[in-house]
Amino acid sequence: MEFRIDSGVLTDAVAWAARVLPARSPVPVLGGLLLEASDGLLRVSGLDYEASARIEVEADTAREGRALVLGRRLLDICKVLPRGVVECAVDGARLSVTGGEARFGLSLLPVDDYPAQPGLPAFRGVVDGDAFATAVGQVAVAAGRDDSLPVLTGIRLALDGTTMTLAATDRYRYAVRTLEWKPEGEGGEGEGGGPGAELAGGAAGVDVSADVVVPARRLTEIARSLTSAGPVRLALDGGSIGFESEGTRTTTRLLDGRLPRHDKLFTLGEHAVAMTDRAPLLEAVKRVAVVAEGDSPVQLAFAGESVQLQAGYEDDVASQRLPALLEGAESLTVAFNPGYLLDALGSFDSDSVRFHLLGPGQRALITDRAGGVHQHLLMSVKPLV
Repeated sequence: MEFRIDSGVLTDAVAWAARVLPARSPVPVLGGLLLEASDGLLRVSGLDYEASARIEVEADTAREGRALVLGRRLLDICKVLPRGVVECAVDGARLSVTGGEARFGLSLLPVDDYPAQPGLPAFRGVVDGDAFATAVGQVAVAAGRDDSLPVLTGIRLALDGTTMTLAATDRYRYAVRTLEWKPEGEGGEGEGGGPGAELAGGAAGVDVSADVVVPARRLTEIARSLTSAGPVRLALDGGSIGFESEGTRTTTRLLDGRLPRHDKLFTLGEHAVAMTDRAPLLEAVKRVAVVAEGDSPVQLAFAGESVQLQAGYEDDVASQRLPALLEGAESLTVAFNPGYLLDALGSFDSDSVRFHLLGPGQRALITDRAGGVHQHLLMSVKPLV
């Protein structure tokens, strides 16, 4: 195998595929990246037991072939290569990488021992890469991190007609985001039926529905890589989900189980509504929270046309007043875990936010000004005394 390629293109391709490599693996070849050169293209592939990634870029292929090398070591080399054209070739039991006056040699792993890349599930439709990346980032902040409750470490992805719903919860907060997507209806009847999946598909023009849970860490990595990718094809069956854009494809396994439904939780009934500018509130929460020890709350006292923020106890206290508008009550005081509140406010991209408030110690729903496609539910805690 021998090929020539721009160092920047090679670095980006290796970094993209290396995202799925396991940090540690009892199977050495799973730490490798498979390089395949043919027909003016270089394909870089990586996988572990849960996910796979493959990217295809243009290269001047002087000699076709395949090589398996340690992925993270190759990435480290790519990061320090001089700018310009890089020459890569299999030389005996090594892959040589030459850029300018710099030359590296990487030991080859046994390519025959490398598992085959999993195929993509059946295609279900197309979603805009930028919109999808934004939506995943907005809900991922609410996903759990406790591996003893694996389903709560996931993001729910539900498809209903032309609407995609993403949701995540760690039991203390719940984020939901909807966006538009375009069902394809390819592939005949939906595959799967395994735990955590309900799929229905058919010929073109028939709605595709699904309700699955995807590991949040994996989906976040995938979504970030799809930024600026344009239209992205989504593939799905009962055990895995895949995404394909021009030159790239990636898959990851689904989690078993279901997230609790959010419909009733987000229905508050009669409640007060407070509106304020998002960016000043975010900065004020950061400011007053410096005196909050551990998870002690930040208090928001809404009254008339202002909100008073306060944190801390006894001698170590901080406060700040901001403009706000309260409707449905003369005054109302709530308090939140400052980290959760910062995550929620930071996940919005609107100029202002609305707090839909039931009262102290009860559910509070945060939305944008229009109360639209992005919603974040927090449990308020006991206000400061």
